[in-house]
Amino acid sequence: MAKLKLKGKDLINIGYPKGKIISITIDIMLKHFKKERKDKVLQRLKTILTTPEKYIEDEIVGRIAAMLVEPIKTAERELNMKRAPYEIFGENGITEEAKQQLSTALRLPIARSGALMADGHVGYGLPIGGVLATENAVIPYGVGVDIGCRMCLSIYDIKISYLDGHKDRYVQMLQDHTKFGSYETHKNVPMHAVLEHHAFKEIPMVKKLHNKAFKQLGSSGGGNHFVEFGSVEITDINNEFGLPLGKYVGVLSHSGSRGLGATIAKQYTRLAMKQNPLPQGAKELAWLDLTTQEGQEYWIAMNLAGDYASACHDDIHRRLSKALGTKPLAVIENHHNFAWKEEVNGKEMIVHRKGATPAQKNVLGIIPGSMTAPGYIVRGKGNPLSINSASHGAGRQLSRRKAKMSITNSEIKKVLKDHNVTLLGGGVDEAPMAYKNIEKVMANQTELIEIVGTFHPRIVRMDEN
Repeated sequence: MAKLKLKGKDLINIGYPKGKIISITIDIMLKHFKKERKDKVLQRLKTILTTPEKYIEDEIVGRIAAMLVEPIKTAERELNMKRAPYEIFGENGITEEAKQQLSTALRLPIARSGALMADGHVGYGLPIGGVLATENAVIPYGVGVDIGCRMCLSIYDIKISYLDGHKDRYVQMLQDHTKFGSYETHKNVPMHAVLEHHAFKEIPMVKKLHNKAFKQLGSSGGGNHFVEFGSVEITDINNEFGLPLGKYVGVLSHSGSRGLGATIAKQYTRLAMKQNPLPQGAKELAWLDLTTQEGQEYWIAMNLAGDYASACHDDIHRRLSKALGTKPLAVIENHHNFAWKEEVNGKEMIVHRKGATPAQKNVLGIIPGSMTAPGYIVRGKGNPLSINSASHGAGRQLSRRKAKMSITNSEIKKVLKDHNVTLLGGGVDEAPMAYKNIEKVMANQTELIEIVGTFHPRIVRMDEN
């Protein structure tokens, strides 16, 4: 049997930190496991790396485990003095704090260009509505906690008058076939191809989330997530669906990757902060280099979370289509809180869209307003100034805390009545008044998208809070 051969790059490729630990680990493995196959030794080392605390008392590999448990100090990265080029759309409607968040992100050593959409407001790391192109690196908090959060609209050949004439039936459908928040799940969860994704087998942290992902499939999150019936009006005769101009019943859903995405975001943000620590005020913009094991793992896990979010919408719309007894004429879907590999200025970049949506030429999407304001079916114009992006909604003008302090339930009830909207669940923090004027937001991005149709909410279900 050939003698075991290990190199420093072998350990670095599986996630071991550079430094003294590399030479010590190689010495220990060559001494005690010299007759084992290299792939088995590397798998053993990966297991130790994942749960080093379990091996602290081991007589052979305990020293390796102890070094992994010790905090590894990495020099704090410096921000560039000069910002990468950027554009802001609807600047007058965006707070200085949100603009400052983008400005900080543009000074990262990995940043190459950026933009802020008209719905922009303060977030964690990147502002909501922020777009950032980076070179060979991904920022977990630049993607966001709710990875792959998306909109999905199904359009049905059903008369609009039914939403009033048979309102109780539609209300019951939402109560029976949609689930929200941390605890509501469907009794019967169908198996879905996304649950067979290789990441559930190959990435230890993701593997532990399989059961939660299975239980939450087809459910929606809390906060601003919703499923609603409403009126769709197609206004562009050249629409991609081949639909005649006019009104249709629509089902619009907004939700993301649930506990799966949130856990992935938090775990890999912690890793990024260890590998690339940043000064106070920029800490949440820590990145993972895509040449590292952690960077590759996050990229795979992020894409899984995006696929999972899409699977949840598939299940929501499948259940409601079955309850309606008909198939949709058309389905439109788009997502935000994600990172894409795209060409920017002739070079491949990682484009983060945190609360911003793709708007490449002829790409369709939905931009919602609020529970009483219209949403818009849009077609992208492919504007390079926005890095081929548009807003993901109206955007908040009041934080959740301020909304709870300044808006009353009676005010919400009046607004709902004035707009003929029935609300199931929802909280004061999601009041229509907490959001910007969607018409103004749309007016500030006419160079980014064109309108294909509108969606007016009529029966809205959200988390009970």
